[in-house]
Amino acid sequence: MPNPVVSKASTTWNGDLFTGKGSTSLDSSGAATFPVEWNARAEGSDTTTTPEELLAAAHATCFSMAFSNELKKNDTPPTEVRTTAEVTFVAGTGITGIALTMTATVEGIDDATFQKIAEGARENCPVSQALKAVDITLDATLA
Repeated sequence: MPNPVVSKASTTWNGDLFTGKGSTSLDSSGAATFPVEWNARAEGSDTTTTPEELLAAAHATCFSMAFSNELKKNDTPPTEVRTTAEVTFVAGTGITGIALTMTATVEGIDDATFQKIAEGARENCPVSQALKAVDITLDATLA
């Protein structure tokens, strides 16, 4: 069994939930630090990230990796996979759903096989497995 890889991120928060602000950092890679605040989470923002946006990035990445791996196992490796994840958050309720939208360029595959492999990746990528409590939909298009 391979050694586990532990990824680390951290957040510093100042103040109360509604008027406070903070920042979250990708500590393992050091790739980025993002500002966070409640208003962005509850109302949306073009400049401040949210836990849901970070979760969407993780899910889009994980799904794309899992899907491309399954396509390779099928002897039809992809040329390109483009995935968008939309995580819906309702203040007072929480995360209510995740919609994955994917378009891929894959040579030598029929649509039925493509859809079956895509659905398997939706169900089985590690992030999907971790988020089983939430409805996860998939719209997969063979380009």
